[in-house]
Amino acid sequence: MKLDILVFGAHPDDAELGAGGTIAKEIALGKKVGIVDLTRGELGTRGSAEIRDKESAAAAKVLGVAVRENLKFRDGFFVNDETHQLEIIKMIRKYQPDTVLCNAIVDRHIDHGKGSKLVSDACFLSGLRRIETKIGGENQVEWRPKLVYHYIQWKNLTPDFVVDISDFIEFKTNAILAYTSQFHDPNSNEPETPISSKTFIESVHYRAKDLGRLVGVDYGEGFTVERLIAVDSLEHLI
Repeated sequence: MKLDILVFGAHPDDAELGAGGTIAKEIALGKKVGIVDLTRGELGTRGSAEIRDKESAAAAKVLGVAVRENLKFRDGFFVNDETHQLEIIKMIRKYQPDTVLCNAIVDRHIDHGKGSKLVSDACFLSGLRRIETKIGGENQVEWRPKLVYHYIQWKNLTPDFVVDISDFIEFKTNAILAYTSQFHDPNSNEPETPISSKTFIESVHYRAKDLGRLVGVDYGEGFTVERLIAVDSLEHLI
């Protein structure tokens, strides 16, 4: 299955938090979008890997993605080496996306920056035909995405561009809330974390509103780029 966009996240819920509105919007525009989670989030304070598996599947249904896979790298301890790069390359060659979205280049959680660089490096390496990979015993052909963008997460990085998600903020919110073990639940007896408070969910909306305000829309999601963005004409900017 060829995808238009492949979204990578170090943990289940990264894609939803960073780019949930954009994912839903692109799907509504007719794009085929998939998500690949690098880990199962097994080191998370709340819930469990098994619970996160079910939550990520529920979130995928909310967004309407065509496919979601989990590479089951070690949460907190995966590294940017040949072994991990090859697993990412297999996913890129399997789905042949034109665009890849991945973690913030720097962030509070160490896996986010690591995941960002790992995916970015793999996107380049995936285009080298002398790197051989197989899935199901069949040789894969080289494939390099045209675009690699990094969604903004915990830290308030300055975006290079903002996507208008005004009509898709509910999809983003509902996809996030599919992770009932991780976010605010007044009936939960699990330990509090920086993302389990009611104010955290409010902050997700605030950030989307603030990014939207900066570009003159109601809600937005910000991204950073690896190369300059080209436009056909000035009128295509909003």
